[in-house]
Parts: sequence; structure tokens; C-alpha cells
Amino acid sequence: MSSTKTRAALRVSARVSGELLLVLVMTAVALWLLGRMWSVVWPLVVGLLLTTLTWPLTRFLRGRGWPPALAASTVTVLFLLVAGGAVALIAVPVASQSGELADGVVEGIQRLREWASGPPLNIGDDQITGAFDSATARVQDSVGSMVTTVVTGVSTVVNGVVTAVLAVFLMFFMLKDGPRFLPWLARQLPGRLATDVPTVAARGWDTLGEFVRSQAYVGLLDAVLIGLGLWIVGVPLVLPLAVLTFVSAFVPIVGALFAGFVAVLIALVSNGLTDALIVLAIIVVVQQLEGNVFQPMIQSRGLGLHAAVVLLAVTLGGSLAGIVGSLLAVPAAALIAVVWNYVREQLVEPGEEPEVQTAPSPVGTPS
Repeated sequence: MSSTKTRAALRVSARVSGELLLVLVMTAVALWLLGRMWSVVWPLVVGLLLTTLTWPLTRFLRGRGWPPALAASTVTVLFLLVAGGAVALIAVPVASQSGELADGVVEGIQRLREWASGPPLNIGDDQITGAFDSATARVQDSVGSMVTTVVTGVSTVVNGVVTAVLAVFLMFFMLKDGPRFLPWLARQLPGRLATDVPTVAARGWDTLGEFVRSQAYVGLLDAVLIGLGLWIVGVPLVLPLAVLTFVSAFVPIVGALFAGFVAVLIALVSNGLTDALIVLAIIVVVQQLEGNVFQPMIQSRGLGLHAAVVLLAVTLGGSLAGIVGSLLAVPAAALIAVVWNYVREQLVEPGEEPEVQTAPSPVGTPS
């Protein structure tokens, strides 16, 4: 072995390792700062996602000569009406059939008790009563922890309401003044940053729009397939359950589990155990197709990411930050890809064409 080449290789390895370590440290510091400011960052992220969803209509109205404030106000009110209508579409039919559902729950519990008392379990009433008394005693012993859990849940709900209100206000201001942001940002930055940062921000805006639209497509596909299955089985409240499935598609993992649990519960109390198992099978099949086929294909096509990258990003985001990480993993990966592609474009030698796709025109520019 050549001692000169060996020393050179070691020096290069040491330099690269030191630079990589510095990058990792700076990334850890940035993530720590992000976590400290999360109470402000999270409403901003939700507001951005809502803005990408409602911006096409706002752009259409502004293109027809509407003043920015009027267009933003109209779209915000329409968004609130649609959101409220979706909630009413779910809540009103459920409330109107709450008596039947309650009777079904009581009947389902009685059927379960009768089934448990027969073979092969042969659980007698005295055993059931003993188990109920034991469960009651455990509940009484854990009142303190239950109170803590309830308080934590109330605090979470309050924080969610505050986040939603802030996100709606931020959405209005972004719809109203969003096109002014990039020119303002360009005037604040020195030198080449005045060009680079607004360009990356505009491409990131397009990427967020693609993410929100792809999630809407996936949610609509889930709602249609699951709603069709519920209608064929004969489960009541098909339309509210389909709407709930569509809305819950924007919340990864927990949204699908919650919507599926509600559908199976209603099928159980209204149609019986057999139909509930059929509904469970339908939901599992649709969710598997959505998670492993439809969502990676749609998001990879819209965001310019490979389907495997989408799956790995969701897995990594969920393991690092739970539900929020799963929700933000795909757009974060897409934004990283946007930055990387732009850096490659800037580092390419003059006269060479970078092998990247041409980014669409910025949505945030004035029309």
C-alpha cells in the first residue's frame, strides 16, 4: 500500500466526517429550536396547508378583478361553511338515529353476553358479574390517573381549537397578502439570496399544493370505495361515514383507525356481528390498498418522489414524531427534494443541463 495515498485518504475521510458531524449538529440545533417554537410553527404549517387547498379559488376570483381582501374573505367564509357542513353532515344523521344506535349497543352487549355463556367459553353470569366488579374496583382505584388523563385530554382539545382558529386567521392573511410575500422577501435578502430563496420558496409552495391535492384524491378514493362497500352490506349512515372517511384521510394512521372503528361499531350495533366482520374486512382491504398502492402512486406522481421514498418517509416520520411526523413526513421529504434539485441546478457546470424536471410556475406570484 502507498503511504502517501493512505494518508490522503485518511485526511479526506477525516475532513468529510468532521463536516458531516457539523451538519448533523446544526440539524439537531435547528430541530430543537423548531420544537421550542412548535406552538407557533404548528398553526403556521396548518395555515399553509389550508392556504394551498383554497388558493386556486382565490386566484380565480382575483383574476376576475375581485379585490384581494374581498376574495380572501369570500374564500375563508366558504371554507368555514364547507367545514361546518361536513360536520353537520356527520353529526345530524347520527343524532337523529342515536336512539336506534343506543338500542343496538344494548342488544349487541346482550348478544355478546349470551354468546360468552355458551360453548366453547361457558362463562357464567357469576363470572361476568365478578369480572364487572373487579373492573369497577380497578376504575375506582385509578381515579387519580383518570382525572389526569381527562385534564390532559381537555388541554389537548383546547390547544387543538386554538391551533385551528390561528390557522384560519393565518390562512386569510396568506390568501390576502400571499403574492406580496416573495417580492418583499427578495427585497430583504442580500446578493444572490434575493434570487435563490424566493425561487426555492415558490417551488416549495407548488410542492405543498401537490401534497394537499394528492391527499384529497386519496381521501376521496377511500370514501367512495368504503362508502360503496357499506352501501352494499346495508349499513346505515353511509353518507356520514363516507364523509368521515374523507376528512380523516388528512390525518394519517389515527384518522383511518378512527373512521374504521366508527364504521365497524355502527355495523355491529345495527346489522350484527357477521356484517361487522364484513365491514372490517372491506376497510382493511381498502386501507391496505390506499397505504401501499394508491397513496404512494398518487403522491409520487404529484410530488416527484418515488413510491418507496414516500413509504419510507411516512415510516420514519411516524417513528420520530408520531402522528404529526406521519402527516408532515411526505411534504418535508418533497421540500428537501426541491432544495436538493435547486442546489444541483446551481452547482452544474456551465453548458450542462441538469437532469431534473422543470418546476411549474410559482403559484405565489401575482396574477
